[in-house]
Amino acid sequence: MTGFPPIFSGRRFAVVGLGKNGLPVALALRGMGADVVAWDDKAAAREAAAAAGVVVADPDMAGLEALVLSPGIPHGLPAPHPIAARALAAGVPIRSDADLLFRAVRAAGSAARFAGITGTNGKSTTTALLAHIVAVAGRPAAAGGNLGTAALALPLLPGDGVYVLEMSSYMLERIAALRFDAAVMLNLSPDHLDRHGDMAGYARVKREIFARQTGADTAVVGIDDALSREMAESLGSGPARLVTISGEGPAGVWPDGTLLRDAAGPIADLATAKALPGSHNAQNAAAAAALALALGISRADIAAGIASYPGLAHRQELVARAGGVAFVNDSKATNADSAARALGCYDRLVWIAGGMAKAGGIESLAPFFPRIALALLIGRDSAVLAATLAAHGVPYREVGTLEAAVAEGWQAAQGGLAPVVLLSPACASWDQFTGFDQRGDRFRALAQAIAEGS
Repeated sequence: MTGFPPIFSGRRFAVVGLGKNGLPVALALRGMGADVVAWDDKAAAREAAAAAGVVVADPDMAGLEALVLSPGIPHGLPAPHPIAARALAAGVPIRSDADLLFRAVRAAGSAARFAGITGTNGKSTTTALLAHIVAVAGRPAAAGGNLGTAALALPLLPGDGVYVLEMSSYMLERIAALRFDAAVMLNLSPDHLDRHGDMAGYARVKREIFARQTGADTAVVGIDDALSREMAESLGSGPARLVTISGEGPAGVWPDGTLLRDAAGPIADLATAKALPGSHNAQNAAAAAALALALGISRADIAAGIASYPGLAHRQELVARAGGVAFVNDSKATNADSAARALGCYDRLVWIAGGMAKAGGIESLAPFFPRIALALLIGRDSAVLAATLAAHGVPYREVGTLEAAVAEGWQAAQGGLAPVVLLSPACASWDQFTGFDQRGDRFRALAQAIAEGS
């Protein structure tokens, strides 16, 4: 952590969950002068934290200013972690580290602005794209939160800087001070319902990204799905200025053919944005443009940023070509709605899917099934996906592992079945991998080995 004075000196925090979010948060708090005690249910994580100089113990609630839970650890549904339950009983606030970052930045005297991005799909791309646009404009930028660096591990920015934070629903349910100068809710489809109870609870948490906004702020909302349109309508009366976005039709910012535009005219030509294919990425570009305009960035810099954006790993990432076959890594597609966005980009493909299915499975993908020459199913719930595909007459094989799927996909594709082998699983990855990133990395390695061998 760089640049922050000891603003939390004399204050006591507990951090629970010492993975890629929690340990950096504990170290950052300690660097800001806080008295920190940390815990993880896994012995290896506790040992790593202790080796880094963090005090590791089951925290006593007495005198705690806040408990910082890693986002994946519940404090409510489906069941609260025992330490979270003790904190709630003792009246100790449970906070996201993003909330503490906002407090730290303001306490340090910086007027840096905060941009927040949420939604079921597209968060990471929009976050990375906006940060890229801000950097192209020559302004200090720091991106993190649910994407990459833990929010509290980001550096202190000067007054003209911009924090671009990807905010998951898990983070949004734990903010109390954080106010976004510009924020977007991209879209809503069923996800994380075990954590939020139902779609109403999920939507309610997502709306928290607009909490505490004032008339000086901007609320951006996608209108390409019914639930998001309802949210946009309810936010129309303020207090923040409302800007609607779409990847499909007229809105406050929308694609008119290949031209991204608003009421004032063209903003950027999406035909130059090679890393942003499809209508879903047009919506992501519209969101980034709307946020950038709200932050005072010029249209010329927005156009340059969109054109030069390099893309993110695991989001429709072209990882290899072999014998006229393209291998596309879309491992980040952990639900059906996200997979739909990739399936819609290809006329004919071999589809690799499976893992731990989400509520609703893949029935919603039926409009895209005619594009699938062959589906290769992996993971725990392959039989669930197979039943849906069989009901719709889609050719499929349950192959079990990603290694088998890539090998069979290559054989089928090079035989002329389809020009694309797409990994877009529509399922979580934890049955066979540590996360979607490990799954995507493995796919990339397998595809590149085929390309080198061919």
